[in-house]
Amino acid sequence: MIWARVSVVRGDGPHGAGAWDPWGIGMIRLFRHYVPLPLLMLALVEASVFFWSIPLGKFARSWSEGWLFSVDGLFGKAFVFMLVMVSIMTAMGLYERNFWDGKADMMLRVAVGFLLGLFTITLIYYFFPDLYLGRGEFGIAFAVSFLLVALARYGFFHLSDYDMLKRRVLLLGCGRRARQIEQLSNGREGKGFKIIGFVRLNESDEVAVDADRLLPVRGTLRDLAEAQQIDEIVVAMEDRRRGFPVDQILDCKISGFEITDLSTFFERETGKIQLDSLHPSAMIFSDGFHQAALKTVSKRLIDVVSSLLLLGLTWPIMLVAALAIWIESGRRGPIFYRQTRVGRHDRVFEVIKFRSMRTDAEKDGVAQWAQKNDSRVTRVGAFIRKTRIDELPQLFNVLRGEMSFVGPRPERPQFVAELSQSIPYYSMRHRVNPGITGWAQICYPYGASEEDAREKLQYDLYYIKNYSVFLDLMVLLQTAHVILWGKGAR
Repeated sequence: MIWARVSVVRGDGPHGAGAWDPWGIGMIRLFRHYVPLPLLMLALVEASVFFWSIPLGKFARSWSEGWLFSVDGLFGKAFVFMLVMVSIMTAMGLYERNFWDGKADMMLRVAVGFLLGLFTITLIYYFFPDLYLGRGEFGIAFAVSFLLVALARYGFFHLSDYDMLKRRVLLLGCGRRARQIEQLSNGREGKGFKIIGFVRLNESDEVAVDADRLLPVRGTLRDLAEAQQIDEIVVAMEDRRRGFPVDQILDCKISGFEITDLSTFFERETGKIQLDSLHPSAMIFSDGFHQAALKTVSKRLIDVVSSLLLLGLTWPIMLVAALAIWIESGRRGPIFYRQTRVGRHDRVFEVIKFRSMRTDAEKDGVAQWAQKNDSRVTRVGAFIRKTRIDELPQLFNVLRGEMSFVGPRPERPQFVAELSQSIPYYSMRHRVNPGITGWAQICYPYGASEEDAREKLQYDLYYIKNYSVFLDLMVLLQTAHVILWGKGAR
């Protein structure tokens, strides 16, 4: 039996104790990973559509037989169709936090997802004839599911912008930290909440937010929260040692309001751990960063099985890539590129990749960041980097135990030495095996500077803190979306 730890981020106060508000809840923590509840609900709705469309297609097609049909094996076929389609929709990035970049882009992804689904289901029917469904039955099911999913997506896209469906947040503080949340609310990561106002706790506090949004506290903090129908109170004070209203916050907590500190709020809403609000005490007493033996063994088992499976599927692609590199180099240059990287516990190893740059890319021996439209990249190299084919030889690093499928990307020793001096907690990313892909890779473009490295570290820390097999699965599925859409490659 598999047990899943699920917790819901919510506030009961203004809605009445125990009230359930499916759009105001915001996030659900599934296997330690924060998932936007509206997106999870959308996934469940679409999974139901995929599942029941198969019996519907069978039923509709049976009109010529007097509405009689057998249900033997039907629900098994429906489950396979649902599993394939939900996996492909996830791989297309349609359950990501920022999938609502635009209606046109969203519908294009849905259409491409259904085409890939049709191709995949056809292959499954070919290799597993017992799962075969008649063309008429499957055609009806496929058309109905596409129509219903398109309608669900269109409706969700519009509902996600309604303020009445967003979590109502009150900020305690009006300084630089509160300003960070105000900026967050104006971006795509702020779709799930609405800032109702800021509370200035001390007259001497600097006001770095919109002064018109400061709310006076007439009475108690709980009175203000109830009057404004607040769902969540976020503590964003610059200095908690000065004027921290512990009694009033405790009163709000007991009254049913959700009380959240700044670092937890950012982690939940952005999928990363903010370095600016991270303190050693918060890491010591947090509920993450577990390195249990069972997790290590299960991760290693998944790495070995997945690597062997992927090698079996991609060896023809690797053979063609090797041949193309060899021909482009005039049948002289090396096909593979080995580079020293830093792995777990700061041990160095040689990562193996297909060579995508000229042989004299670093002729002076000085390590350089890869840049956008880098002139050192060859024509074949540009293609294999864009499609991530150049990463496939790293499967041998995974089999040797130097890397995992999912984890922080390994960096070169020169960069590690520099970044460890300038970025706090940078060495923490070496507590786990580096990965071919990772949470940072699907959430942030290719890093080519110290600032990029700092930003990606925040995603890496989130992954290390909240690691689970479920999160690894999400990363692998969304990596397919990154490859298909060519995001972040250089």
